Amino acid sequence: MSGLVNIGPNEFVFVLDVSSNVTRLEVGPKRLTLMNNEHVTAGPLPCIIVPPGHYCVIKNPMKKYTPGEPCEVNHGYQQVRFNQEPFPLYPGEILQGAENFYSLTSLITAGYGGVRGDLRKKTPKDYASAIRPLPVVKPNQAIRLKAILDFEDGDVKRQTGDLWQIEGPCTYMPIAEVEIVGMVDPVIIQKNEAVRLQALQEFTDKDGVKRVAEEEWLVREAGAYLPGVYEQVLTIESAYILTQWEGLHLEAKYACVDAQGKKRTAGEQWLVTGDDVEAYIQEIGETVLRSVKKTVLPKGCYCVVKDPVDKKGKCQLGKEELRVGISSFFLHPGESIPAGIQQQYVLAEDEAVVVEALDKFTDDSIPGTYKPDREPGDRWMIQGPVSYIPPIQVQNIDQGNGVFVRKAIALGINEGIYVRDMQSGEIRAEMGPQSYLLNENEQLWKKELPPDVEAILKNGGGIGKGDIRKLAYFESSIDPEYSGTKLRDKTRVVRYRCPHNTAVQVYKYAEKTARVVFGPDMVILGPHEDFNILSLSAGKPKVERALQTICLMLGPDYITDILEVETSDHARLKIRMAFNNHFEVEPGDKAGEEAIFSVPDFIGHACREVGSRIRGAVSRVKFDEFHKHSMELLKVAVFGATDDGKVKDRLKFSNQLVITNVDVQGIEPVDLTMKDSLLKSVQMAIEIATNSVERAAVHDAKRKEQQAFGLLERQKLVNEKENEKARTKLFELQAEAAAVESSGQAKAEAQATAERLLIEGQSAIENARLKAQAEEIIHTSELEIQSDMRHNELAYVKESNHLEITRAQQLSDIEGNKFNEIVKTLGTDTLNAIAVSGPKMQVELLESLGIETTIIMDGNNPFNLIQTAGGLVGDISAYHK
Repeated sequence: MSGLVNIGPNEFVFVLDVSSNVTRLEVGPKRLTLMNNEHVTAGPLPCIIVPPGHYCVIKNPMKKYTPGEPCEVNHGYQQVRFNQEPFPLYPGEILQGAENFYSLTSLITAGYGGVRGDLRKKTPKDYASAIRPLPVVKPNQAIRLKAILDFEDGDVKRQTGDLWQIEGPCTYMPIAEVEIVGMVDPVIIQKNEAVRLQALQEFTDKDGVKRVAEEEWLVREAGAYLPGVYEQVLTIESAYILTQWEGLHLEAKYACVDAQGKKRTAGEQWLVTGDDVEAYIQEIGETVLRSVKKTVLPKGCYCVVKDPVDKKGKCQLGKEELRVGISSFFLHPGESIPAGIQQQYVLAEDEAVVVEALDKFTDDSIPGTYKPDREPGDRWMIQGPVSYIPPIQVQNIDQGNGVFVRKAIALGINEGIYVRDMQSGEIRAEMGPQSYLLNENEQLWKKELPPDVEAILKNGGGIGKGDIRKLAYFESSIDPEYSGTKLRDKTRVVRYRCPHNTAVQVYKYAEKTARVVFGPDMVILGPHEDFNILSLSAGKPKVERALQTICLMLGPDYITDILEVETSDHARLKIRMAFNNHFEVEPGDKAGEEAIFSVPDFIGHACREVGSRIRGAVSRVKFDEFHKHSMELLKVAVFGATDDGKVKDRLKFSNQLVITNVDVQGIEPVDLTMKDSLLKSVQMAIEIATNSVERAAVHDAKRKEQQAFGLLERQKLVNEKENEKARTKLFELQAEAAAVESSGQAKAEAQATAERLLIEGQSAIENARLKAQAEEIIHTSELEIQSDMRHNELAYVKESNHLEITRAQQLSDIEGNKFNEIVKTLGTDTLNAIAVSGPKMQVELLESLGIETTIIMDGNNPFNLIQTAGGLVGDISAYHK
């Protein structure tokens, strides 16, 4: 005996017969005794248990097993086994998914009993992954299968490589000839969605439509859609939601049928709106060009549609169509509104529109009026009050400044506009005050001015560089219409208010003439006029063309300049000069007006002329002489002298400029050495003059000091004399005062006592009089008070009695009226009934008791029966009566 192998229930081992090289299967439960030529190649292993709803795949299945005999194994084949009794694997069979199921053979052969516990723990894990659940296909789901061998599936012959799918709900039972490719989930198509599919190869889809490879189509039906085997889902297409205000422009990429079933050619474009369909999904071959909004024309609006589409959907290239509000529409592909939505012209009484015909047509643009025939080139004016929409056969003509509605232009005094006649070409200026409306043959004309003239007008009449004194003259003439950042209205007449005592030359180039305007008049430029710009020298020393202006300042004014001269002994000096000037011209004098503008730079010309004269005169004298007599030399040089040697008082130029005075503001040497020498000589002269003045001042001070000392001594003597006189007078007054004091004290005391007694007596008398008056006033007031109290008390009593009497009378009247009303209300019958009701009741009571007569009395009061009976009888008789 080679060994024992314990095989438990549902276990198996493979035993190899070495002599025959045949492996047999041994299934438990048993105790196997191995021969010398036998040994275990695998096991003990657990039998394969397939639970319900599961399956496994066996590779290389055994065809028919005969223990101890060689058996045929189907290599390369598979066998699917479902739920059944636990079964072992035959030698050579492999459990797919658990290829390592036999990996513990080495442990078995090493010792059967020592590894059995571990074997039972580990072998179930080795084949659990090979047990697979049966594929369950849910509703709206499918399982995709592929044939790996040729076989017959019922009535269908399957070939290797065929693909098909089985739709749920079901449980698929796998077979060996079929490979499970995977589960196919449905594509959920929502409302307003479609799935885009592509054919992987040529086939026939579910609807019986033949599809070719790479063909694309849409499935629009909402719900769950299972793609076919040869269908590939590309995208989920969402619909364009179209409202009444939105539309789509579509284009066909190639010939196709659109989503509405219409045939479209390649490149064709069309419009889809909400009136056609609420939600639009583009078909294969369609391209959405753009989403468009509905164009709404309110009341009083219009538009011109270019290249409109006719009723057949054809674009009419080159045509235009007028559409008037109130309306709304979608623009078709190719249509456009170049000018956009425009407002109709609502013309007031002083407004108008000028139009020109582009084509021949009958003008019916204004309802209720004559409909004239218009020819191309005709121009006419539509004047308000009216609302006007121009036809497409006309074009609007602006009034020259880009404004199409012509409004009467209100022109004030000194205001105007430039108007051009389009027929004759004439340009004129219309001046105010008036309200001017251009006719159909007139336009506003823009007058262009040179940039420097624009700058001059903006600054009031002059521009310049640097600190120029004369620019201050122009601040008063700055026109708000030209100043600031506001651009000049070129159609308005150019005007300029000349400053006082200035002249402006205006050149009319059409007639080659000029006119001069004197300030403070207003210059108004005609359409063919322009300003004459003066380029003047300015600054110190003078710089040419530093000041540009249109005003010629007539003066009186002054010109300042710095001249550099040289004396005969070559001393170079700088002279700061100023000379007064003015122009001698009268308004209306044509020759004089032309003369003052004959020299463009009169400042530079005058400075050069005066400078030349001064340099010539200084060059003939030495520095010392010039330093002593500079003013006289300069005046003679500038003005000249008469035959008798007198200096002239004016210098006149050919342009009527007159210089009347020359002033030297300062002389400064150019050479530094000369400047130092001059400074020293000036300092020495100043020092000498200072010393002489100082000595004269000291001598004068001493003389005045002696005079003051003599006057002081004399005044002392006079003061002493006056002091002695005053002292004598004082002594006399003191003696008189002592005498008066001794005799007047007693008299004063007596007079004071008498005055005191007199005052006390008068005070006592006045006091007694006042007390008497007070007592009298008090008694009089008390009497008046008591008298008033008595009168008031009597009046009160009288009024109270009157009120009581009145009240009693009113109460009696009320009671009487009340009684009368009660009597009237109750009536006489009612009162009689009330009066007899008591006795009658007593009589009836007595009658009911049967008592005819009753007397009740006591012994103290005797009763007279005779009178009583008479009284009773009387009462009864009275009752009956």
